[in-house]
Amino acid sequence: MTLLSKTAAALVAAEGLLARGQANLAARVTRDGAVDARRLETEQLAAHALAWVATYVAALRQLREWAVRLDAAGEFGDAQRLIVEVGFGEYLAQLSGGIAMGQGEFARPQELGLAEDDLAPLRTAAHPLVEGLATARARLGALLAHGMPAGGDGLGDETLDMIRDQVRRFAEGAVAPFAHDWHREDRLIPVEVIEELGGIGVFGITLPEEYGGLGLGKMAMCVVSEELSRAYIGVGSLGTRSEIAGELIRVSGTPGQKQRWLPGIASGAVLPTAVFTEPNAGSDLANLQTRAVKDGEIYRIHGAKSWITHGARSDLMTLLARTGASNSGYRGLSMFLAPKPRGDDADPFPAEGMSGTEIPVLGYRGMKEYEIGFDGFAVAADCLLGGVEGEGFKQLMATFESARVQTAARAVGVAQNAFELAMAYAQERRQFGRNLAAFPRVQLKLVMMAVETTMARQLAYFAAREKDSGRRCDIEAGMAKLLAARVAWSNADNAVQIHGGNGYALEYPISRVLCDARILNIFEGAAEIQAQIIARGLLAGRN
Repeated sequence: MTLLSKTAAALVAAEGLLARGQANLAARVTRDGAVDARRLETEQLAAHALAWVATYVAALRQLREWAVRLDAAGEFGDAQRLIVEVGFGEYLAQLSGGIAMGQGEFARPQELGLAEDDLAPLRTAAHPLVEGLATARARLGALLAHGMPAGGDGLGDETLDMIRDQVRRFAEGAVAPFAHDWHREDRLIPVEVIEELGGIGVFGITLPEEYGGLGLGKMAMCVVSEELSRAYIGVGSLGTRSEIAGELIRVSGTPGQKQRWLPGIASGAVLPTAVFTEPNAGSDLANLQTRAVKDGEIYRIHGAKSWITHGARSDLMTLLARTGASNSGYRGLSMFLAPKPRGDDADPFPAEGMSGTEIPVLGYRGMKEYEIGFDGFAVAADCLLGGVEGEGFKQLMATFESARVQTAARAVGVAQNAFELAMAYAQERRQFGRNLAAFPRVQLKLVMMAVETTMARQLAYFAAREKDSGRRCDIEAGMAKLLAARVAWSNADNAVQIHGGNGYALEYPISRVLCDARILNIFEGAAEIQAQIIARGLLAGRN
């Protein structure tokens, strides 16, 4: 029985387990044929267990698809085969025993009402892969210890390969050598770097050519985001605000708004910032309190926003504010394209009716975070996105799929960087007469870094392809972000462990990567929010 045959049989069994668990939970949380919100909240642990099981099954499916593509192209070598063997063996074992959702939190089959009889088909189909797991890990560890590459990307697209090569050369020359100093000195990414990013088209990847963009898809965005984040997540995240603003305007803007803003965003001349979050609301957008009050031909903004990335040096705010009554929930929110003057260190917010203070942060530096207060800040009436009040939440939701796909790609870049730093250190550092990479526990860490990074990458690519195909992908994007963020943190944590005491020293780049990785489970929807979205979508039949 070939490896691809074994994985096909195991995948069918895993999908069957998922279907049974989903049906069990649906029976507990639905009423009159619809998901009952109160019951779903009561069953939150089980719902999130469902999300993680579904994410694991999706990751296995995409890992196998990657293997099939490589096999068809004649590129399915020993390292790639072992990645598939280890990925399937490990994830199948966790599906039947328990998935780590977080520190001290496990998704057990029992949470979904799955008994031994339900698990038996999976264990039978998985047995050949789980039984050979230890051997496959040891073989892959030996290959990695001798510098064997961890596996191809399987892009299968010359344009994407060319984009990756170009961005990688830029990142390795203009970003990676300087990133650690920017982080340690808590400096803004130099304007010259931003200008170079604009010159190679980073800010306009997905914008239409008629507005100065490259007219490419989310797959290209993934490739670029991963490569830049592999060098430094701060640089990889510069494009996120442009992506969000560009998508908001492209999808919901008036013709005049598109003409006014999209060319500048695409070139990098206009730096946007997303102004959504509030101190007491977080992800609870229905309770945003910042108000926009119509005053003739302008709106006056009153309220406070928090965690505004790149807020001072930006030129344009995509600003979510309440135009309806205080109790109007989502329906009372409107989105504004609010221009502002760029600030500097001496005067970060030089606009009348606007003030702000920096939030010192552990990592994810280079753009800086701010709390911003509005006290009558004026926004012209024609800056209302789409020209219609009350559409802000709907407009924002239309961008979340792309934002989460991009965040997954950023997480993959961070995970790859952590793996490469750990690998280099393990091969160079000698203890007890041999390299660290020769020790089994170190090899195991490196193996799982390589395997899970590959799985997270392929899941992110799948979500991007779904988006490029015009299909709804909120579940897929949520899965990609959920898994990739966990892998980035796991890789960074294990890389610090491999570095030992040196990993705790500020002079070593892995200390920065650890700090940067931690935010990925929080922003663009915390892990718990992602799990809730995935579970709710699955239970509503969107799969």
